[in-house]
Amino acid sequence: MTEDNMRQRLLALTSLAADYCAVCENAGEMEKSEFIDRMLDSLPRLYWEFFDISTDDVVVLEEYDCFSSYVDEDYYESVRRHIESVLGPDDVFLETFEEDMKYSDTPIAASVAESLADIFQPLFNFISVVKDTDGDSIIEAYMQCKEDFVSYWSQTLCNVLRALNHIKYSGV
Repeated sequence: MTEDNMRQRLLALTSLAADYCAVCENAGEMEKSEFIDRMLDSLPRLYWEFFDISTDDVVVLEEYDCFSSYVDEDYYESVRRHIESVLGPDDVFLETFEEDMKYSDTPIAASVAESLADIFQPLFNFISVVKDTDGDSIIEAYMQCKEDFVSYWSQTLCNVLRALNHIKYSGV
């Protein structure tokens, strides 16, 4: 893949990530069904793009600086609370992929809002770096976000997608 093609794909991914972040930020202004539909639309596409763009295709220096976080604790909590307020009692789901689950006789509860906020944070950092550097650091920002995807938020995305699917179709 040429560097121009890669930049175009990463710009499209930046747009997708920005849309996800905007939905999370504005969750408090949405109806529950609209919010869930938007998440069910965004999450699989985000997963696919981060899965499909191989780090082998990205031409980058062996070492690159990690960027500082643009999401502080207060901002994270604000996003999480807005999502939690929209979902109400549907915010809680049983987590089956929790590491401690294999040692527990009781189910482990997780929060949809916290899971979505956990995905929001690296995506918001990614789009913020791209915006602040006028796109000059898009590859490095992607590499950092991809590392986070592999390390933790890909599993979080899969788990919360299952929970959102259940909320969407459990009343049918």
